[in-house]
Amino acid sequence: MTELDTGVPHSARVWNYWLGGTDNFPADRSVGDEFAKLYPDIVVVARSSRAFLKRAVTFLAAEQGIRQFLDIGTGIPSAEHTHQVAHAVAPSAQVVYVDNDPLVLAHAHTVLAAGSTGAVYVDADARDPGAVIASSGLDLSQPVGLILMNILGHIPDLDEATSIVQTLMESLPSGSYLVTADGTNVLDGPAFSAAIDVWNANAPLSYHLRDPAELARFLDGLEVLDPGLVPCSRWRPPPGATADDLRETDEFGAVARKP
Repeated sequence: MTELDTGVPHSARVWNYWLGGTDNFPADRSVGDEFAKLYPDIVVVARSSRAFLKRAVTFLAAEQGIRQFLDIGTGIPSAEHTHQVAHAVAPSAQVVYVDNDPLVLAHAHTVLAAGSTGAVYVDADARDPGAVIASSGLDLSQPVGLILMNILGHIPDLDEATSIVQTLMESLPSGSYLVTADGTNVLDGPAFSAAIDVWNANAPLSYHLRDPAELARFLDGLEVLDPGLVPCSRWRPPPGATADDLRETDEFGAVARKP
C-alpha cells in the first residue's frame, strides 16, 4: 500500500482542508492558504459544493428512492460525504466510491479498516468508464445515482469528458440520476483562473475551468431537474437559507434523470 507522505501537499488533502476536515497536514494547509490568497472564495466554493452534494443525495434517497450511489473521483471521505448523507435517509443504501489516486485509496483503506463508513472503495480510473461500471458491483437492473463532483474538470478535452459521462449514463438503467458540478469562469474568472494557473504549474493533475454552456453538454439526453444548471448555492436551497448560504460562486451544478 502507498505510504502517506505528509510533507508533500496533495490535492485531495487540500480540498479536505478547505472543507474543514482533519485529514490534512501542515504542507496541505500551507498550499491551501496560498491558493486562497489568490482566490479567497475557494473556501466558499468548496463548502457550497459540499452543501449541494448533500441536498442532491438527500433528494435522491428521500424523494426518488435511489438506493445505489456511484461516486467517482470522490477524494478523501470527510464530513457529510455521500455515504453519510445517503445512510441518514436509507441505512441500507449501497455506496460505491471510485478513485485511482494511491494516496486517496490509502486514506480510504484506513477509514474502511475502522469499520465506520458502510461504503466500498474501488480502484478504477474515470477515463475508463467501462472498467468503472464493471468493477462497481452495482445491480444494473435498478436505478443508480451517479455522482461526478469536480472530477470532469480534470479531463482537459471537453469531448473526452462528455464521452465519459455519456458512456457511464448509457450503462445505467432508466430512472438513474446524474449529480454533477464543476468549476466555472463566469463570476470571478480572472482571479479563479490565476489561482488555477498557479495550481496547474505545480500539481501533477491539472484542472480546467469551463463555462456553463460547456458543462451543459454533460447533461445532453437527460431530463434536467429544476432549477437547471446553476451556481451550486442556488440548487434548491433549504428554507431559511441565509444570504451567505445563497452567495453565488464559480461552481455550477445540476441534477438530471435518465428517461
